Amino acid sequence: MKGVAPVADLPQSVKDEAARQLEALRRGAVQIFTEAELLGKLARAIASGAKNPLRVKLGMDPTAPDIHLGHTVVMGKMRQFQDLGHKAVLIIGDYTARVGDPTGANHTRPMLSDEQIKANAHTYFQQAGKVLDTRPEKLEVRYNSEWLAKLSFADVLRLAARMTVARMLERDTFENRYKAGDPIGVHEFLYPLMQAHDSVIIRADVELGGTDQTYNCLAAREIMRDAGLEPQIVLTTPLLVGLDGTEKMSKSKGNYVGVTDPPDDMFGKLMSIPDALMENYFTLLTDL
Repeated sequence: MKGVAPVADLPQSVKDEAARQLEALRRGAVQIFTEAELLGKLARAIASGAKNPLRVKLGMDPTAPDIHLGHTVVMGKMRQFQDLGHKAVLIIGDYTARVGDPTGANHTRPMLSDEQIKANAHTYFQQAGKVLDTRPEKLEVRYNSEWLAKLSFADVLRLAARMTVARMLERDTFENRYKAGDPIGVHEFLYPLMQAHDSVIIRADVELGGTDQTYNCLAAREIMRDAGLEPQIVLTTPLLVGLDGTEKMSKSKGNYVGVTDPPDDMFGKLMSIPDALMENYFTLLTDL
């Protein structure tokens, strides 16, 4: 933020408030890359008053029509940033959904049609409003087709040149499939670059994601540096274990509770949770 004093020169009251916010944001976070950078960004945002709140990014691909409780873990962290005075930027990945996030996939995901994506995204804003503050001054909603659909092939080549295949293969998902001889589509390598380009376009100060998104979010830091921008902070949250008690909550696995499920269905599903998960659910889904 140009024209703002270095953190060391800010009033003690500002530094104290930044430390308080950082402590609050640590709750429920797995990792913050890095805490020192986040503390500095918080302090500068606080010092600016309401002029320069942090822009906190969360991307969601509409690969299915329902938002479930697993999504609300990271959305709850975004709401916490909002309550601390910062601006949430929700990216509806209507363009990245065409590729499908390869994270955790042991095969190439089928590409969705425009009609499927549009239908899935239809109620995302309404569903997100069950967790987020949707007032315009608190929430900015963007569709990444706004900028990704406009990229020329030359633009894609320039973006692809910023990452090496060796760096891509450091990712467990790709490394495991490569070693097993399973196919990896070239378009799948583009996914983290597309997500990183989102951060460049909206000038994200912070990106939120589950622990399975760590690679994608950190890749954006490198791309932002190359673009001459201050790299975003990455804050990851735990993955919520699904109703089966073994795998992460996922619609495809049928172990989920949708945020728009009827109350009786929610009650019935949540009563089936193994006792061993109760502490985890209280920690991740409540402020208790």
